[in-house]
Amino acid sequence: MITQEQLDIFDEKIRGANSIFLFAHKNPDGDAMCSVLSLARLIELNYGKDVTCVYDGNIPDNLDDAPLRKRLRFFEKIEEDTPVDVAIVMDYGIARNIGGPMKFMERAKFVIEIDHHQSHEKVGDLCIYDADAAATAEIVYEFMRRAGWEMDFVIGRLFMTAIITDTGCFKYEKNGNALRIAADLVDSGVEIQRIISGLNNKPRKTIVTEAASVSATEFYFKNRLALAIIDNKQYKNIDGRGETVLNLLAQMHGVEYMVLLKEQKPDQIGISLRGRGRPVNMIAAALGGGGHEFAAGAVVHDSLENVKKKVLDLFAKEVRK
Repeated sequence: MITQEQLDIFDEKIRGANSIFLFAHKNPDGDAMCSVLSLARLIELNYGKDVTCVYDGNIPDNLDDAPLRKRLRFFEKIEEDTPVDVAIVMDYGIARNIGGPMKFMERAKFVIEIDHHQSHEKVGDLCIYDADAAATAEIVYEFMRRAGWEMDFVIGRLFMTAIITDTGCFKYEKNGNALRIAADLVDSGVEIQRIISGLNNKPRKTIVTEAASVSATEFYFKNRLALAIIDNKQYKNIDGRGETVLNLLAQMHGVEYMVLLKEQKPDQIGISLRGRGRPVNMIAAALGGGGHEFAAGAVVHDSLENVKKKVLDLFAKEVRK
């Protein structure tokens, strides 16, 4: 629940700031990227302030056509001594997920965090948090509504893109709020079909790599768990997330848990977990990560074989429950 005190503090700090930095977690997904860009646009429209939008890692190719995408600046291209009055970190989960932009937060005069991930590790002076929201963009939308801010069509498209991507086209909706926001956005002229068409747009090499990964899927625990792997040679061909692999595994009859191991570097494995009505966030937490109840992940610094064993050992305990 957003309070009047939070609205007042936010208003005071933004009005008094000469430099504002916005960023989210490393390798931003649709919600992270579009939440940052929508809030930046809202601040510019309603406060007349310039905002610097920063990222670290890779951004999925299917977000290339998202509004304002080119406004994002890679953190290493910003001067080290650039002053930061207010830093706003969004959709980050835990501090180590922030990556390079952490240096801007550490020297900011005031830090605001806006997030929907369950975490006890707060980094902001002002924490705007809602674990019931299916996407961080929901919180930004509610903040906008409560503050009475003006929005435009570009912001509407960013909100819709964020919600569609983080809910898996509404599959991971926690309550009806994301659907109500989506309905309001559609009524304002935002076209869901156009956004989904833009998201379904990947290079051929990505599709081929993802298809090969699905074809080589391994099954465990009487086919309840499907595990796919993308090794280091093929990792460069995907957008960093491999969402299509997980979506295909989720369509297989009898599969309850979907796992994708991505060998980002030797001894650095990205783990994406999905559950078909089965929580997976506790598995991610045990691996040092986090996320949503049915969609979570982690990065583990170990060999592919060792990480695979760790994941299977954790799931072995879970499936026995």
